Amino acid sequence: MAFLSTLLQTAFRRSIVQAAIKVAIVVGTILNLINQGGRLLDGLPLSWFHVGLNYLVPYCVSSYSAARNEMRRNEEKA
Repeated sequence: MAFLSTLLQTAFRRSIVQAAIKVAIVVGTILNLINQGGRLLDGLPLSWFHVGLNYLVPYCVSSYSAARNEMRRNEEKA
């Protein structure tokens, strides 16, 4: 449980959140174009659930990766 607590505290650091948002915007936009581009071109409505997931997943992956790397660096210093 201590691992999860440390991971979440690290992942919610301002610098990590800001970087993860930038990644999510770029990657999420690309994923939305890939996954729903056909719907847009056909004039069909978007699946807003999938739009949200296309931004949420890259955010989570980026913040998790950054937090784990930070935790590993801190472990090596100790």
